[in-house]
Amino acid sequence: MPDKGCYEKQCCFNQDLTFTKLHKEMADRNLECGNVQMRTLNMIGEEGLYTNLALLLSDQCEHTLKIAVFQGTDDVIFRNHQEFSGSLLTQLEDGYNFIDKNIAVKSTIEGLRREDVRDYPLAAVREALLNAIIHRDYSFTGSTLVNIYDDRIEFVSLGGLVSGLSMEAVMMGVSQSRNANLANVFYRLKLVESYGTGIKRIMALYKESQKQANFVSAQGAFKTTIFNLNFKDKQDNVANYQPDAEKDIILKLAKNKKTITRKDVEEALSVGSTKAYALLTEMCKKGMLTVRKAGNKTHYMPT
Repeated sequence: MPDKGCYEKQCCFNQDLTFTKLHKEMADRNLECGNVQMRTLNMIGEEGLYTNLALLLSDQCEHTLKIAVFQGTDDVIFRNHQEFSGSLLTQLEDGYNFIDKNIAVKSTIEGLRREDVRDYPLAAVREALLNAIIHRDYSFTGSTLVNIYDDRIEFVSLGGLVSGLSMEAVMMGVSQSRNANLANVFYRLKLVESYGTGIKRIMALYKESQKQANFVSAQGAFKTTIFNLNFKDKQDNVANYQPDAEKDIILKLAKNKKTITRKDVEEALSVGSTKAYALLTEMCKKGMLTVRKAGNKTHYMPT
């Protein structure tokens, strides 16, 4: 059993490694990545052999990132899931893009102005993913996990806190990196600004929200949970809407946009297609809207 505390420094069993993604990232920042630099970064050890740090950054990295998207607030029904492999740098980029595509934007209209608010601060998503990748214990073979629910995203990494470090100390801003050399590479690539600030950044981004970001450490695992900033609003809207209020919102939307579709109503009211169609049909019958069809598309306009 390897010494978990120095996994990244140990000699890698696989010496047939390639570094396509690492070389690209270094070149994009005008940094050299030859043998000298790899020795400086501790990717090559004293024996002249690749270390496990090199393995993590190589195209042959044995660890993966798994992201699952669930319907609702539990893990009963899958909407989508994907596993990302390759260099940790590749996993970071591809994983972040996948998460970004699977979180929504809430749009509100005030007068002629439209305001878009993402369900999650992207900076918090980025920091949580970086923390899960950089600080996990790679002597464990399991995958880093990200679970996306309607109301939250959970980032689960193996290893828990570094021995001797408490959650209370972490919340105070104390930092002790398990993978100091890996963190140094990410720092040189300007993917992190400084060591040990990720949790504080996430907390700051949720400072004004009703649900604060949550951090839990258990034996062998660490979980970061960030919450959907729009989820409560959606629930309240569905609960509080009355038929007349719904029609007023649709009519205001139609006047602002000049023409709307059923999809616009679904997004504005957070309702399904059946409810949206029923409201639009009723409003057309009452003379509040007129309907126009162009091919397969149906548009509604204020009378």
